[in-house]
Amino acid sequence: MRAPEFWDAPPGLAAGLLAPLGSAWNAAARLRRAASRPGRAPLPVVCVGNLVAGGSGKTPVVLSLAALAAREGIATHVVTRGHGGRLAGPVRVDPAVHDAVAVGDEALMLAQVAPCWVARDRLAGARAAAASGADAVLLDDGFQNPGIDKDLSLLVVDAEYGFGNGRVIPAGPLRELPAAGLARADAVVLLGNGDPPPAVRHSDRTILRARIEPVQAAAFAAARVVAFAGIGRPAKFFATLQEAGAEVISARPFPDHHRYAEGELFPLRREAEAAGARLVTTAKDWARLPPFWRRGIDVLAVEVRWQDPVRVAEFLFAALRQAGHERDASPARP
Repeated sequence: MRAPEFWDAPPGLAAGLLAPLGSAWNAAARLRRAASRPGRAPLPVVCVGNLVAGGSGKTPVVLSLAALAAREGIATHVVTRGHGGRLAGPVRVDPAVHDAVAVGDEALMLAQVAPCWVARDRLAGARAAAASGADAVLLDDGFQNPGIDKDLSLLVVDAEYGFGNGRVIPAGPLRELPAAGLARADAVVLLGNGDPPPAVRHSDRTILRARIEPVQAAAFAAARVVAFAGIGRPAKFFATLQEAGAEVISARPFPDHHRYAEGELFPLRREAEAAGARLVTTAKDWARLPPFWRRGIDVLAVEVRWQDPVRVAEFLFAALRQAGHERDASPARP
């Protein structure tokens, strides 16, 4: 689905009318967490989550942390739900075999950097990773999932977007209220140059600052482009293209995880050809494109660049060491 525009604006009539449903959603989530008995995986689990629905930058953060761990020789596997895919798992993602219909777009991206498992049951996914030789697991999302213990929980927050209108789904973009989420987090990954939202600023959580930047911005400088994106906040992608120096002559947003049909892609290609422009999308969208349509479509890839990468590495590895010591001292719970 495409996020309603009123989620980004100060609370108005629509948010007010939906507020009782938001309260019910929040109460149900709290009850679910209180009633659950999380299982402990046989290896350290680092969760990268957020408090809003879509578009915060979780997956680029996971990709960056996986690369950090690999450089330290830590066999880190990623476990993700595989949103938009049909497989429940646990199944190890093979980009040569699986497509986005099977495992979702994010899983295909993650599998390019680290071994990746699709598992709707996160604990089962972590156990499968451990059986395959993993030293640690990175959960892409799952912060609100109460079925698995987390040794380290990182909340990704977009400094510019914050928490939208501050209301819980469907009255706003929040999966839960910030105070409750921050109380369970170990640190906040703040993406962008803006100030932390008040709830983050007034908490005692560690803040790790970073930016999401294009990998090859120079390749798009002064280029005329027709851009399309089906991500949480397409406008952010279009703005990144402009910041890279591209002339965006047309920008077409689609819903998050949108599966493209030929009737949607053909007009976009025709528009780009008529304007003498390049057709550009995100890496996440490119993973969902039918293979035939990928030819001639450029990708603006992005990556996380940490303000203090040494501090991030020390923070991550200290948590992994501590979790490893705790498991050595006590057996895993069922």
